Amino acid sequence: MASTDLSLLDITDKEIRDKLSLWDRRTDAMAPLTEKQMDSVLEIRAAAETLSLPSELPIEDLCSLSSRSLQSPFTATVPASTEDVLLKGFQMLDMDTERIETAQQFFSWFAKLQANMDQDESSKYRKTRDDLNCYQEQCDAILKDVSTALAHLDSLQKQYLFVSNKTGTLHEACEQLLKEQSELVDLAENIQQKLSYFNELENINTKLNSPTLSVNSEGFIPMLSKLDDCIEYVSSHPNYKDYPVYLAKFKQCLSKAMHFMKIHIVNTMQNLTSQLTKRDPLGLTNADNAFTLYYVKFRAAAPKVNSLIEQIEQRAEKIPEYHQLLDDIHQCYLDQREQLLNPSITSTITDLTNQNSKDHCALVRSGCAFMVHVCQDEHQLYNEFFSKPTPKLDELLEKLCLSLYDVLRPLIIHIIHLETLSELCSILKNEMLEDHVHNNASQLGAFDAVVKQMLEDVQERLVYRTHIYIQTDITGYNPAPGDLAYPEKLEMMERIAQSLKDEQMKQMSQESAFSDVQLEDPDGRRNSNAGTSEASRLQTSISPADLHGMWYPTVRRTLVCLSKLYRCIDRAVFQGLSQEALSACIQSLLKASDIILKNKTQIDGQLFLIKHLLIMREQIAPFHTDFAIKEISLDLKKTRDAAFKILNPKAVPKFFRLNSHNAILEFLLEGTPEIKEHYIDSKKDVDRHLKFSCEQFIQQQTQIFVGTLEEFLTKVAALKAMANQGGPTYSLSQQPWAQPAKINDIVMATYRVMKSKLPSTLQSMSLYLANRDTEFILFKPVRNNIQQVFQRLHAFLQEEYSGEDLQIIACPSMEQINLLLSVNK
Repeated sequence: MASTDLSLLDITDKEIRDKLSLWDRRTDAMAPLTEKQMDSVLEIRAAAETLSLPSELPIEDLCSLSSRSLQSPFTATVPASTEDVLLKGFQMLDMDTERIETAQQFFSWFAKLQANMDQDESSKYRKTRDDLNCYQEQCDAILKDVSTALAHLDSLQKQYLFVSNKTGTLHEACEQLLKEQSELVDLAENIQQKLSYFNELENINTKLNSPTLSVNSEGFIPMLSKLDDCIEYVSSHPNYKDYPVYLAKFKQCLSKAMHFMKIHIVNTMQNLTSQLTKRDPLGLTNADNAFTLYYVKFRAAAPKVNSLIEQIEQRAEKIPEYHQLLDDIHQCYLDQREQLLNPSITSTITDLTNQNSKDHCALVRSGCAFMVHVCQDEHQLYNEFFSKPTPKLDELLEKLCLSLYDVLRPLIIHIIHLETLSELCSILKNEMLEDHVHNNASQLGAFDAVVKQMLEDVQERLVYRTHIYIQTDITGYNPAPGDLAYPEKLEMMERIAQSLKDEQMKQMSQESAFSDVQLEDPDGRRNSNAGTSEASRLQTSISPADLHGMWYPTVRRTLVCLSKLYRCIDRAVFQGLSQEALSACIQSLLKASDIILKNKTQIDGQLFLIKHLLIMREQIAPFHTDFAIKEISLDLKKTRDAAFKILNPKAVPKFFRLNSHNAILEFLLEGTPEIKEHYIDSKKDVDRHLKFSCEQFIQQQTQIFVGTLEEFLTKVAALKAMANQGGPTYSLSQQPWAQPAKINDIVMATYRVMKSKLPSTLQSMSLYLANRDTEFILFKPVRNNIQQVFQRLHAFLQEEYSGEDLQIIACPSMEQINLLLSVNK
């Protein structure tokens, strides 16, 4: 047995050693160690070899030591201390008398030792096994008891299932019975509910046939609600057996109930009208008192019928019969109002017409204001009776407003004054439409339509009268002698302005002197300068050329006409009228300018035209509109040419002269008139005439001042041009007209003209234009032309004449010319 154990041990150890050798073998090691790890193992081994064993080694250490000795029994020598330890271990195992001298003895000893160790270890396992056996017996007893209990539980479960099935069946039977009972109850209630609508017919008939029935009683409106519910229910169930019969009977009840309501409301309104008519059958009461009475009485009666009308309005959207009833009540109400208001409104309008027979504007304003109050009061009164609007009210109000329109229209179409027509447009457009109608459009819808119609009539009349006004007062204007008294009237106004200025300056000087004495103001010079500037300002502000009354009548009339039309008529119509008026005004100015030019001087006619064209351009600038209009014309040039070819065959080319039909064919194909569109811009026309007038003024003034010099220089230039083109050579000194003495005469004459006429020219410009900037702009080209002519003359003289001849000519220097022009600027 011991040998067997040793052999097994050898095998086991060998396997262990083989497996351990795999961990650190040199090639393909399973757990190779690094050099550092190998060094650590060697150090531990060296330390273990030199380590002394403890004095008392436990059995576990002894076993490990024995195992280590077993691994190399013949290669390791046991130190003396180790032997002592082994002896102590043998003594503990009662083997102190035995000696191990061979390996076989050691293995025997080791087997015995292992058997003892196994016996010691299995004792606790045997004890555990005994305990487990005891536990198993107890568990078997418990399992037996549990099996017995489960058997009893299965029996109880079977009994419970039996009882439960019986109980469930009974419960389901009870629930079915309850369900059937509920269905029967619901069916009975449903039948009773459906029958209640039909059973209600007798009650409703009884109430409607009662002699004490009153539409104002507390039970009438609930009865109407019930009747509506019955009709709605019966109508929604046409599959019922007696549906037609009951529906017809309910409809009869509804008709009877609505008849009672209609009779009550209509009688109430008619009684009100009859009472008010009896008070004043001929309409002799004061109009204001009558209107007040009409509204007060109706407002007092409104609560009597308001509740019924409210019920009707609520049902009118759903039930056609109520809608018709509401229309009848509306018509009755409006008829009664018209019966009351029509005579009073007619009388009031007649009184207003008589009071303002000569003032159309006051009549229109008062009449429209009266109708505004009527419309607003009628809407307010209508709201006292009804809560929902009706278009019939606006129809009535429009009919009442037309009575005012019928009175005013014959007056409007006979007005001839533009001022009156424009003021009427302003009243209707601004005061009525924008102020009243715009702020209260819901109540003044009918008034809005009538006012717009009236405004269109006034505008149409205004346009017509404007055309006539342009033709008679602008185009056909014949100026009086005083209208063309230029510059006399300006000079007269200038003298008046000067006298006013002198008086003003005198008064200011007196006040300034008084102030100096009283206050001892050290800034007297400053006050004096302020007075001068104030006088200058007064002088500028009252310049006669800028006074509205000093404008030419056609200009004044045109601008006044446009200012009145601008906000009264549509933009497109205004553009056409403005173009016509401005064109007529320009023609009248051209005509007046020609007359002034013939009767007075050329500069008067030109400055008159320039000034008034400037006025027109300045005054039409604020009109934010386009003064251009499109005109369509028919061009008959091709038709004329084709007809001429028919009448004159010789004018036709030879290849067209095959027969007479060619000309006719050409007439049909090529003789179609052309439609051409072109724009006429009166504002640009004003600018064009102004530009032409200014250029003509500049040219003529230049001719007056330096015309002789320009002719002389033109002759010189022509002579040089001929020489440059290969003509005979020339010498200006040999020309009789180019002698220094002759040139001196021309230069002196020109200088005298400039010195004599320049101040009068500037004075005329100041008199007519009355604006420093305008005068400077207009005269600047004239001054530039004069300077250029003298510059050319100086250049020519320096080129052609010597110093002695220049002294004879004695041409003024440019500094003298500039000084002359600047002094008179």
